[in-house]
Amino acid sequence: MVKVNKVIKYLILTDIAFWMGWGMITPVFAIFVVDRIIGGTALVVGIATAIYWILRSSLVFPFATILDKHEGDRDDYFFLVSGNFIAALVPFGYIFAVYPWHIYILQIFYGIGISMAMGGWRAIFTRNITKGKEASLWAIDDASLGFGVAIAGLITGLLITKFGFVVTFTIAGSLAMLSVFLLLRLRKEIEGVFDRKFPFNIKNIFFNK
Repeated sequence: MVKVNKVIKYLILTDIAFWMGWGMITPVFAIFVVDRIIGGTALVVGIATAIYWILRSSLVFPFATILDKHEGDRDDYFFLVSGNFIAALVPFGYIFAVYPWHIYILQIFYGIGISMAMGGWRAIFTRNITKGKEASLWAIDDASLGFGVAIAGLITGLLITKFGFVVTFTIAGSLAMLSVFLLLRLRKEIEGVFDRKFPFNIKNIFFNK
């Protein structure tokens, strides 16, 4: 058995909750756009997917660079909670989307949120991982995440068939938002998180210390 400390445990639970939520959306996203969005086509789906991945790929390194300029977990935690919260709001936005441009705007927020969260999550996980158990703990996260997404994909078809997109996306968004509340359980473990001072110096975003 691999001993898992509280920080790692909650990061894994956060990962499961968040990606289970999105695991309920990904399999039916194209169907949703074509079926429910006015003017929704395969092209709209492609553009929406591209918007997300371009933003995620473009922003993840600049955000990571900002985080690397500051020691400790406080700034990483700020980015992680903020990013997960932004991305968790997107499934609720899909419920009210009518036109393709609504989807495009939501994908922008999704890309920004994930870019923020990924750097923070990985930094905290790496910093708190048990020495000598790195491969095992990464494997536990990967396996848990895989099973969670598999379960989400399995039940999504049933939910869509019986209750429709609104209920399914509400559950998906709620699961993603659950990840934020799980992260708040870690606030006492993050040094200085209760300080009134902002988690990092704004000028250091653009200038080196």
